[in-house]
Amino acid sequence: MRTFAQRRGRNVVAALCSTALALALAALPSGSYAAQADPSATVPAAPSTATAATATSAATAQGAPARPSPGPAPDPSLPAHALTRADAPLDNPLKGFARFYQPGGNQNTGYPHSLTWSYFGLSEVMNDSSDCAHYDWDVLDDALDESASYGNQTALRFYIEYPGGSGTHPANAVPPCFAGHVANRTNSYWNTTSPDYDSAYLLDALKDFIAAFGARYDNDPRIGFIHLGLIGLWGEWHTWPYDTDTSGDSYPNLMPTDAHGAEIIKAYDKAFPHTKLEVRYPESGGAAANSLPAIGYHDDSFCFREGSPLAGVTLPASMGGAPYSQLQKALEQGVENRWTTASMGGEVRPEIQSTAFDNWPGGSGAVDNMKACLELEHTTWKMNEGSANYDPNNANVGAAVRQMGYDLTVDHAYFQDTAQGSTKVGVRLTNNGVAPFYYPWTVSLGLKDPSGNVVKSWATPWDLRKAMPVKIRAFPDWGLGADPTYLDHGYPQYFDTSVDLSGVTAGTYQLVMKAKNPLEDVSASAKKLRFANTGQHADGWLALGAMTVGSGTGTSHHYEAEAPGNTLTGTARTADCAGCSGGSKVGYVGNGATLTFTGVDGGSGGTRTVTLQYASAEARSATVRANGGTSRSVSFPPTADWATTGTTTLSLDLNAGTGNTVTVANSSGWAPDIDRITVT
Repeated sequence: MRTFAQRRGRNVVAALCSTALALALAALPSGSYAAQADPSATVPAAPSTATAATATSAATAQGAPARPSPGPAPDPSLPAHALTRADAPLDNPLKGFARFYQPGGNQNTGYPHSLTWSYFGLSEVMNDSSDCAHYDWDVLDDALDESASYGNQTALRFYIEYPGGSGTHPANAVPPCFAGHVANRTNSYWNTTSPDYDSAYLLDALKDFIAAFGARYDNDPRIGFIHLGLIGLWGEWHTWPYDTDTSGDSYPNLMPTDAHGAEIIKAYDKAFPHTKLEVRYPESGGAAANSLPAIGYHDDSFCFREGSPLAGVTLPASMGGAPYSQLQKALEQGVENRWTTASMGGEVRPEIQSTAFDNWPGGSGAVDNMKACLELEHTTWKMNEGSANYDPNNANVGAAVRQMGYDLTVDHAYFQDTAQGSTKVGVRLTNNGVAPFYYPWTVSLGLKDPSGNVVKSWATPWDLRKAMPVKIRAFPDWGLGADPTYLDHGYPQYFDTSVDLSGVTAGTYQLVMKAKNPLEDVSASAKKLRFANTGQHADGWLALGAMTVGSGTGTSHHYEAEAPGNTLTGTARTADCAGCSGGSKVGYVGNGATLTFTGVDGGSGGTRTVTLQYASAEARSATVRANGGTSRSVSFPPTADWATTGTTTLSLDLNAGTGNTVTVANSSGWAPDIDRITVT
């Protein structure tokens, strides 16, 4: 890391010679880029060839990720309603640009965004000189609350060393309780106090802090992303030039051992099972994060080129990158596909923020191929204070922001135009971004009346995280074709569920869908997740189409498969099922074994809608018949697993009264496991 950090620290001098950038950086806490380096130093040239690095990555790269399962096909019994695509908004939550937190400042100026970035000194929370287990969280809560009031989630990092201070946070953030227990060293290049990161006292205190941090803030809706921080300058996991590379200089190494760094990484992974985590380098802590799929990476020199000749510090050596570039290191560590499970954050290098998208989709000069950087890193978000000066109508920037992270479109909705009682609703969702959506936000369906009021809503079990990018860009190192080569990856994801219209007044409504930002429970200003569709409303609800609710009470009757009055023959038997209604189901139906529901209410008699709720990790079929009538053949698409239910609907003729039976069978194969039926 010495070579990279050396260029980074010294090249900032040239950047600060630009009046515009100098003024911008002076007004905000901009990390290492605000610090002056030695102007007389000579920047070493970047390597002129990447042959050795490329050979290394080819030997260890993970290669193209396996395609996920395509999931179930749309229910053929439901009419399809096509929806029209439109550009998604620029400030969709948890993606795009992050601006620096300025206490008391209006956070919604400049280019549209939904993220705020902030540093915090560890000594501001661990502020008791006699007790390292005392934590004062006010400084963090104040910032989180203020950002939430603007509708923004916060990305954050704790640090111990910050050259020059941030303007609002201290330069020396060594907790006062370390005094007399932890030795301090001086990084004379940056004039910072560097504690002994290998001290057992320090390590115990940091792990206790991380545990308390997680216990209080994991899954906090105000927080979007956490950079692991704590170690090194700005919490960036380097102490250049006092680093591990001591072969060519006289500076001692102030970094912790890999084993001790790994302890910090693992402590974060344990403390934050929900909130997304990122660490600076794939090799940090001896590459400890590489075996922890929930931890992503944080490229804070994004898409910059430096040295002579110019070499990229994000793209791999096979694309003109330096041997120490972010993606070169990811390839060498075999974690170039970590984006499939964890977020990729960081910062657009400040020297290029004002020009980063001028030549989109490519780059020029110090700006590398921006589209390639986004696509290969699978970038979800980046700090970009320079975005304050971007024109919101800049087509280049808009194209880049919409490509970052997720870009979700509902291309079809599936439902009956007229319905009552229990009815099934489905949607098919496509992700045209470069990364998945990383949080399990609740997706709801609803009905809006002609005045736009939601008169009824239903939570669904749908998981947006299943919608993976439909196309991904191949690394040249994978040997799959000339660059750029795009591979099919994710599939349009179909979801459906049954909703109960009982109690809804007869009339025509707009069927709507919403993914709820949990920040809405904290702040009325929370940015809504909005789909890339023309029917997307600012309130977060997406119009799926008109639905007429029929007249009458719409009464539905539910019958559990495991109810004691039912008849099971052959191998059919009751089994536990966590995802099933009542916690049970009936399995091993078929191959001669049958399940018969008894006491089914046919009302006044006639054709009734029967919805079968089932679980089956593979596609199966069955016959269904009422009383002694004709058997109907029914197909059951696969569900996610044997504890996740799906539904399918058919019409059966029932007699008046409650003496009906409904039998599920399969004479030549296995039927799905049956949870219950609903008769409308």
